Amino acid sequence: MLHDYRPPFWLPGGHLQTIWAAKLARAHEGPPPAFERERWTTPDGDFVDVDFLPAPAAAGGAASPAPLLVLFHGLEGSSASPYSRAFAVAARARGWGFALPHFRGCSGELNLAPRAYHSGDFEEVGWMLGRLRARSAGPLRAVGVSLGGNALLRWAQEAGETAADVARAVAAVCSPVDLAAAGAAIDRGFNRQVYARMFLATMKPKALAKLRQHPGLFDPERVRRARTLYEFDDVFTAPLHGFAGTRDYWARASAQPHLQRLRIPSLLVHARNDPFIPAASLPRAGGGNVTLWQPAAGGHVGFPAGGFPGHVQAMPQAVADWLGGY
Repeated sequence: MLHDYRPPFWLPGGHLQTIWAAKLARAHEGPPPAFERERWTTPDGDFVDVDFLPAPAAAGGAASPAPLLVLFHGLEGSSASPYSRAFAVAARARGWGFALPHFRGCSGELNLAPRAYHSGDFEEVGWMLGRLRARSAGPLRAVGVSLGGNALLRWAQEAGETAADVARAVAAVCSPVDLAAAGAAIDRGFNRQVYARMFLATMKPKALAKLRQHPGLFDPERVRRARTLYEFDDVFTAPLHGFAGTRDYWARASAQPHLQRLRIPSLLVHARNDPFIPAASLPRAGGGNVTLWQPAAGGHVGFPAGGFPGHVQAMPQAVADWLGGY
């Protein structure tokens, strides 16, 4: 089980477990999943791209429709992210279908509207899940990674009792459910020099391209000067999505203050050595519909396992096993 995860001896510490899993470990054996892409028109006239991996044909005919696993990716993630491919393989191994709806601007093509995506984007998540529920004959289970997990929890919280009409259960993996604590952690020291810089290297060009679509939307010089996620969110993410600023965004979008509102089984997975999410900020008690897995190690969306060079299948397999119980 993942809650007693032990990393390979040659990968000590949260930074190594995070970076190795993202850059060097294997996401799967053999060829990558062959996704089929659909483009959906959003209610506001924009578009999102959704990648599917159909359920494998069942030998002898299936007794019941195959379940569908829906994955919401993290900040600047996509279906090409190692964790996305690992979850797709975990779904395929169980005979499930798999779907990954990309947040706006994350599928390789800039979206059209004067907005992007954010950690509390529960209305967008709800619309995506509603479309997937309508087309899936089997049960639907959903998992969100990092930013996507917080947004998924916020959807389940806002949906309340009606969430059960859509999803059997949800899981959030390494999600910044306390956005202020996570934002402060990623914006200082080594994290700022490595991780924040990495995210801003793609987010700032996208923001400036958005300004070319919609002149006057924000101050381009403030975006160019941004050296932290706080500064970027203050000029771009927050105002474009109806928040007064970063503090307002991080406070209103965080899932942690509303965990008691979850009405369907909900798993929260956090490694206590996650460089992005301070252990002191993690939820301290589960109960009710909330299950907490907080192993000592694993890094941020890491949990590498096996011999050199290792793989990232341990976490997706464990989370899929948990979801499969509902």
